[in-house]
Parts: sequence; C-alpha cells; structure tokens
Amino acid sequence: MLSILRTLCFAVVLVGTLSGCVHRRVAIRSDPPGALVLLDGKEAGYTPMAVDFIYYGTREVTLMKDGYETLVAPLPLQTPWYQVFPLEFVTDNFGPGKIRDRRNFVFQLQPQMLVPSQELLDRANGLRSEGLLP
Repeated sequence: MLSILRTLCFAVVLVGTLSGCVHRRVAIRSDPPGALVLLDGKEAGYTPMAVDFIYYGTREVTLMKDGYETLVAPLPLQTPWYQVFPLEFVTDNFGPGKIRDRRNFVFQLQPQMLVPSQELLDRANGLRSEGLLP
C-alpha cells in the first residue's frame, strides 16, 4: 500500500512539473537597427530587442534614432484563442507542455528631413507679414 501511495505521489509531482504554461515574448526590430525602443513610455532597449509580456492588448511603441524621424505606432498584441476565458485556465495549468507565444514586429524608420535655415527664415517672415507671429 505504501508503495502505491509513493508511486501515486510521484506521478502527481511529475504531472505537475509537466503541466502547461504560456511564455509570451515580443520581438521588435527596426531598419536601420539600433533605435531606442520605448514601450508605453518606458525605455525597453535598442533594436533588435525582445521583451516578455504578461497581458494582451494594444501597446504604444516609440522608436528613436539620431538622423531619423521618431516613430510612434500601436503594437497590437491580440489574444489567441487558447488564452480566452475560461480556456486560459486549462492551457495555463493543465496543458500538455509549454506554449510559446512569440510576436515579431519590424518597423521602417524614415530619414529625418532637414529644412535649410534660409527656408525656415522665409517661412517665419511670411508668418510675420501675415500677422500670425509677433
């Protein structure tokens, strides 16, 4: 009887260690690489980079690099079918193994357009002549 109880306990522990869980990770790349990434206003690293996330939903990503326009874009992290309530309880706790949810995003940065100084002065003088600037 003790042997059966030990075997049963071992089986429960083994099944518990093999039970499912979801590992969520988002990877962000940019062309050109090396852009500073802000996720929801917090510094996350430089491209190419990857970060784990817990919750699904739309995030805001900001990419900044010298010589390029700052890019602000939504980062949609849609909930997969196996993470919809109440299925998420089963997949998170009793799935046959680990689920890896990987999301990849690539952003194209545009070169910064430098306006010549004389053109800026001409615009300012035009606005002054129209009475829009003091």
